Amino acid sequence: MQENIQELTSQEQWIEAFPVLNQLRTDLTEDSYLKLLQEMQRDGYVLFALYNNNRIVSVAGLSWRVNFYNKRHIFIYDLVTDIEYRSFGYGEKLLLYIHSWAKEQGAEYVALESGIKRINAHRFYEDKFKYDKWCNSFRKPL
Repeated sequence: MQENIQELTSQEQWIEAFPVLNQLRTDLTEDSYLKLLQEMQRDGYVLFALYNNNRIVSVAGLSWRVNFYNKRHIFIYDLVTDIEYRSFGYGEKLLLYIHSWAKEQGAEYVALESGIKRINAHRFYEDKFKYDKWCNSFRKPL
């Protein structure tokens, strides 16, 4: 079993990652995904993938952010493992990679949000990785 993690930089790679990311962001079409991804990249969004035997099994999308409460930090917008490969540790390996990468790049924190109903994801972040649940996030449709 050969595993590696790499940043996805080409449209071919982005398309290859779409079926996995779409399992988390189910409202996206491939077309809307590519359009948003191009815009998000101009704002610093980076997409990483964990490959197992040349197949993407886990994806993480993140950006650098700076604010008063998290200082210079990485914000993870998307983290998902293909449903066929869950519970094999791929999400854990990708998240550990991001932690290490962020620290090497000078981040003070890694932050993320998780949907209210995603109880298993919350356990993953809180129990396995000791993330603090320290705020609620709100949004208002306009």
